[in-house]
Amino acid sequence: MKKFRCCSSSTFIIIFIHINIFVTPNLTHAEGFDSVIQLPRSGLTRTRTRSKRVLSVGDYGAKGDGLHNDTEAFLQVWNIACSLSGFINVVFPHGKTFLVHPVDIGGPCRSKITLKISGTIIAPADPVVWDGLNQRKWLYFHGVNRLTIDGGGTINGRGQEWWARSCKINSSNTCHPAPTALTFHRCKNLKVTNLMLINSQQMHMAFTSCMRVFASHLKVFAPPSSPNTDGVHISATKGIEVRDSIIRTGDDCISIVRNSSRVWIRDISCGPGHGISIGSLGKWKKWEKVHNVIVNGAYLFNTDNGVRIKTWQGGDGFVSKITFQNILMENVSNPIIIDQYYCDSRHPCNNQTSAVKVENISFINIQGTSATQEAMKFACSDASPCKGLYLENVFLASRFGENTRSYCWQAYGSARGLVCPPSCFSSSDDFIRPNVWLESNPAIHSI
Repeated sequence: MKKFRCCSSSTFIIIFIHINIFVTPNLTHAEGFDSVIQLPRSGLTRTRTRSKRVLSVGDYGAKGDGLHNDTEAFLQVWNIACSLSGFINVVFPHGKTFLVHPVDIGGPCRSKITLKISGTIIAPADPVVWDGLNQRKWLYFHGVNRLTIDGGGTINGRGQEWWARSCKINSSNTCHPAPTALTFHRCKNLKVTNLMLINSQQMHMAFTSCMRVFASHLKVFAPPSSPNTDGVHISATKGIEVRDSIIRTGDDCISIVRNSSRVWIRDISCGPGHGISIGSLGKWKKWEKVHNVIVNGAYLFNTDNGVRIKTWQGGDGFVSKITFQNILMENVSNPIIIDQYYCDSRHPCNNQTSAVKVENISFINIQGTSATQEAMKFACSDASPCKGLYLENVFLASRFGENTRSYCWQAYGSARGLVCPPSCFSSSDDFIRPNVWLESNPAIHSI
């Protein structure tokens, strides 16, 4: 075990001037949604010459008063749109509130559908509505190709009753699943933009077993005390970009788990919450992998963790070719952490020999203030040490004026430039800088 100390807040002022190069000056403390992060525009908007047929749920019986059940109207419109050819708009109009019960929206479809949510979609407030149904689903899209969702509207999970029943809120409660507000499963060529999600029953938005996904200009909000309300959850998905979004929840802002690859996270404002996480991986001795992930440009404030990799003991597989870069942190506990002893359990976890391998992980241009003295922690497995770790231009000062420190156990790698607190890595002679691949990632840019 190695520990190194340094980094007082008196030197942070000089470093903070440098970090403004990649962080919008008005990002901190702003309360208005649109002013929190400057969302860049990429390229010119191309105008389609093809006409689109417009189908409004109001024309098929939806009341939009927040009281009547509009689920059947939604399903009817979807089935019609799915059966047609060409480009179809399905519209939830602005100024109306649509009560939608748990619903499966399936493909494949003949048409290319744009679901324009300009109004508000709300969930039933009472969990009893899910009796006899899959309690992990609310709005569930599956098997759809070339779906676009936008419109500037809101999806409200009204999760308060679910949170009150959670075993994480009250340990005497039985642990049970809760719905993800918006799930995409086995969808391809998917775009989700310009949407607000609030107060989900559990996770807000999940991509599972999807390919070629683009998600941007999302606003995701839930109270810091809400349990398991991840902002964006990515699982078994290949080729996904999430960018220009604001996430403030009670759990991970973004979580990336099993068998995901070619993931690009860019320009995210995160906090409060649990930070940006890869994992957990390897629970129940599963074989799982996550590789080729870039987190480039993020502001994290008042989060329980900053950038994190977490694995359970006893698992198998690997986490490889991960880069966290250009990140500003403010009052973040555990700013940089790799934890191969993760244990989210009421009871202590037994020590086990096998582990998910962690290798070729880069932390570049990460600066800010830590709410704890241990600003960097690399707790790696005895049986499968972390290899190829890399630090470059990392400066994490204490928010309280104390010295910060780093902690290493079975962690091998190297450092370059100013690194404070100093690296505690054991040297690795066979180290190859792992962040070269991120200079160009055609697999992601082609989404």
